[in-house]
Amino acid sequence: MNRRAVFPNRLLPYLLVAPQLAVVVVFFYWPAVQAVIQSVLRQDPFGLRTSFVALENFRTVLTDPFYLNALRVTVMFSVAVILLAMSSGLLLAVTADKQIRGAGVYKTLLIWPYAVAPAVAAALWLFIFHPTIGMLGRALIRWGVPWDFALNGTHAMILVVLAASWKQVSYNFLFFLAGLQSIPRSLIEAASVDGAASRQRFWKIIFPLLSPTTFFLLIVNVIYAFFDTFGVIHALTRGGPGKATETLIYKVWTDGVINLDLGGSSAQSVVLLLVVITLTAVQFRYIERKVYY
Repeated sequence: MNRRAVFPNRLLPYLLVAPQLAVVVVFFYWPAVQAVIQSVLRQDPFGLRTSFVALENFRTVLTDPFYLNALRVTVMFSVAVILLAMSSGLLLAVTADKQIRGAGVYKTLLIWPYAVAPAVAAALWLFIFHPTIGMLGRALIRWGVPWDFALNGTHAMILVVLAASWKQVSYNFLFFLAGLQSIPRSLIEAASVDGAASRQRFWKIIFPLLSPTTFFLLIVNVIYAFFDTFGVIHALTRGGPGKATETLIYKVWTDGVINLDLGGSSAQSVVLLLVVITLTAVQFRYIERKVYY
């Protein structure tokens, strides 16, 4: 006998969904529409007159060398964060899935970083790698490494990648661990009986069965690297030194809030949104073919 939920009032289902729909409309669709409208407009320096310029803002943005540099930095930063965060989360999940002493405490401690705000996570890494007061920063200088992320662009990029990846590792760890625990133990035991080594069992059985989880986390991490890393970069380097860590999302904020170029900033946000949508569509089009459900 199938039990179905029956609502005595036709209006009740819509009332239950209305709060979530209101949040999506107010915080996503409305700002997105405003950005698209603003991207084809240009204001005078005093904000008193607005003129329609069609695609001129997009043409200016896409030919700006500083924007192209931000695009290059974003690609490097995003690839590094995605690889480091996902590989670390998978490694920790595989370790936590084993029968080890204190596994509950181990798993709890690994979940905590996800609850830390991006600015707080950046402050923690700042105190660790600061060349004057940081423990590892001072150690690197003692070992002969001229570490100074405030002056060296490569050092700054390494620092923001580490901080952003550390913030996301816990999220990846949770889903990878759930995926590992959903794999039937009989398959792994059968492979062991057949003489498969631990490495063979992982790459031939476990990892293919984790492909739905990996595919989901790949999409989430792409969105995270492009959008949710603003707080880390702002608290650590503010896009410097010399725009070495200025990503697309940070340049949108700089041009819109600091330089008050609302048209150009809106055009950049539209381009960024289209880039992320394109990457997500490509992942669904080509990568999902290798996912085993």
